[in-house]
Amino acid sequence: MSGLEELYQELILDHSKRPHGKGLLGEEDDPHAAESHQRNPICGDEITLRAQVSDDGDRISAVSWEGSGCSISQASASMLTELMVGRSRAEAGELIDGFREALRSRGAVELDEDVYGDAAALTGVSRYVARVKCAMLAWVALEDALLRA
Repeated sequence: MSGLEELYQELILDHSKRPHGKGLLGEEDDPHAAESHQRNPICGDEITLRAQVSDDGDRISAVSWEGSGCSISQASASMLTELMVGRSRAEAGELIDGFREALRSRGAVELDEDVYGDAAALTGVSRYVARVKCAMLAWVALEDALLRA
C-alpha cells in the first residue's frame, strides 16, 4: 500500500470514528428542510439525512444525519456534511454527479482533492464494486432530500 493510500485509509477511519454532522438537526416539519432515508440492502448500511436550505431555497445551510453501517458509509456521510454546507443547489448537484462518476469509473476517474476535500479519499472505493453503494449512500440521500426541499 502506498503512503497516499495509507493516508486516505486513516482519513476514512478518522471520519468514521469522529463523524461530522451526525445527529439530526432541526425539526421534520421545518419548511426549509427535507429528509431522505436510504438503505443499502446488500450490506445493511442505513442513513437518514436532513438538508436545510436558506430562506430563498438556493443554498444548503445545514446537513445532518443519523445512520449505521460500515466505516466507508459513515465516513462518506461525514465528508459530505463538511463539503456541502454553504453550497448552492447547483454546486451540490455538480459535486454529487462528479462523485457518482468517479465511483462508477472503477478507478479511471480520480476525485480532485481541491474540489472534494476529504471526500477525495474515497476515490479508491471505485475499484471495489461492492463498496461503491456504501460510499454513495449519503450522496444519494442528499440528492433526494434536495429534490424535496
